Amino acid sequence: MLEISLKINGKERRGSVEGRTLLSSFLRDDLHLTGTHVGCDTSQCGACVVHVNGVAVKSCTMLAAEADGAEVATIEGMANPDGTLGVVQQAFQDEHGLQCGFCTPGMVMSAAALLKENPSPTEAEIRDYLEGNICRCTGYHNIVKAVQTAAARLQPLAAE
Repeated sequence: MLEISLKINGKERRGSVEGRTLLSSFLRDDLHLTGTHVGCDTSQCGACVVHVNGVAVKSCTMLAAEADGAEVATIEGMANPDGTLGVVQQAFQDEHGLQCGFCTPGMVMSAAALLKENPSPTEAEIRDYLEGNICRCTGYHNIVKAVQTAAARLQPLAAE
């Protein structure tokens, strides 16, 4: 067993893991952060996206031990400090960018990473960036609208 320490959603967390334990399994099974979904276990669907040191990562393809010492953000950390939905989450709700909700955590995390890199993406850039996230319900139209809405709402916040 390996001892690891990570900062997850701003809080120091420690755990013992086998060398083969995936980050997604550590988050869900050991830390009970079940918002990170695992849909395929093969890096195809993107439901497990988290941010590791500010970079969007499919957590089903990363070993927990590889994240030792890293800062990890999960969907649970996307809410505002008072528990209300964060800007990207609220845009997904307002624009009906979800149906069953299974892909939503990964979509939100990927969208947040895109908007950090590119605060004003075009529709084509949004669709290209989200290519690694699969949704079987919505047809992506409202997901793209949600990212556009989040981008517009974040613009004034970035100016402050």
